[in-house]
Amino acid sequence: MAERKAFSSNLGFVLAAAASAIGLGTLWRFPPLAAEYGGGSFLLTYLILVFTLGFVLLITEIAIGRKTGKSALLAYGALSKKWNFLGVLAIIIACILVSYYMVIGGWVMEYGTLYITNNAAVALSPGFFQGFIADPFLPVIWTVIFSAVTAVVLLFGITKGIQRVSLVILPLLIVLMAVLSVYCITLPGGLDGLLYYIIPDISKFSLEMVLQALGQTFFSLSLAMGIMVTYGSYLSKKESVEKSVLQMECWTAGAAILAGLLIVPVVFIFTGGDMSAIQSGSALLFTQMPQVFETMGNGTLFGAIFFICVFFAALTSAISLFEVPVSALIDKFNLSRAKAVAVVFAGTSVLALIVNFGFSIWSDFSVGNYHILEFLDTLSNSILMPLLALLTCIFIGWVIKGRCSVVSEEVERSSPFKTKKFYVIMIKFVAPVCLAAILCFMIIQTVAGIITV
Repeated sequence: MAERKAFSSNLGFVLAAAASAIGLGTLWRFPPLAAEYGGGSFLLTYLILVFTLGFVLLITEIAIGRKTGKSALLAYGALSKKWNFLGVLAIIIACILVSYYMVIGGWVMEYGTLYITNNAAVALSPGFFQGFIADPFLPVIWTVIFSAVTAVVLLFGITKGIQRVSLVILPLLIVLMAVLSVYCITLPGGLDGLLYYIIPDISKFSLEMVLQALGQTFFSLSLAMGIMVTYGSYLSKKESVEKSVLQMECWTAGAAILAGLLIVPVVFIFTGGDMSAIQSGSALLFTQMPQVFETMGNGTLFGAIFFICVFFAALTSAISLFEVPVSALIDKFNLSRAKAVAVVFAGTSVLALIVNFGFSIWSDFSVGNYHILEFLDTLSNSILMPLLALLTCIFIGWVIKGRCSVVSEEVERSSPFKTKKFYVIMIKFVAPVCLAAILCFMIIQTVAGIITV
């Protein structure tokens, strides 16, 4: 068997992993949650969870990947054949996610093009977004273009494709977000928005807020999607897993903080401090933010920069999600990278077509109150991902021979495992309880959304 390709440096791995994590969820999910749950209270809770539970889960997935040297599909089975189904579940999650990421990436390209070509007024016309996604042709064209860009990057492989793009895009994304954040804070009323965002509001602290922060931690670190297992398999045995995870978390947490600094203050200004008016998801990015930019000086310019940022975030996440099934096909069927990319491109394009049609010719189809994209998003993020993470903790902490030593020995292969005792307690006791709680919480919310008409 040929030697497995690897990232050429620790920096390449860290930036690629961080770029994967800093995706659409950072820009359209984190700010509304921070706004709804008291700003600083949510931010503080999120940061604590990132560097505790998130740290442990990241180490686990990366160590599994590096130890086995296999894709997510085969890595779990390499440790125990009876638990190979975890790899299958990881592939299912990645394919679901990438199918609608391609669609949203296409939407971002449409809006970015409007702002770059100085046609922002079109995006502000009443009902434009709903009319655009209801078109059976134009969104599909943009989806195919976005998917093709993603596929081209993957064709160049690990170092010349994923790593090279991440080394350029991630720092640029951070710089652009920082510039926009500083500008937004300097606007009249921006300082009040900043204070709302960074100062904890104890009255907003609740079990629901903690569970939402836990879910955001989970989502923003690309956990339980097969990504970190796959990327871990490309990490050199010489690199410190513990150090790499800490560096990646700093990049990811920093980007989340910047996303909040960018969006929360301007929405605070726009709504007159009524943060209950902040929207989430596609409504935030494609309806509310264009309205916000319209009220700003140089709004078209900053709108263009904003959608470039969103495009970069969508692209880096799509690249990593795309790589999960690509890597699996290469490992399982010994396909060339070009053939594997072609197969995944074709398969995800069909799924993306279904998602697109969910807003046009199949718009009457729904699962309860969920249209197709919402249902896939809820199924993957609220049910399957917490389930995979929970089962992984049980597998590593309680089932596999040697239990936590499988991960500990892999981490210690390259450097001392300084947080080993903390890791063992978290993976065996704390993490399963937290993940079981969030899974139950999310299932209740999902069922309520399905049965409530």
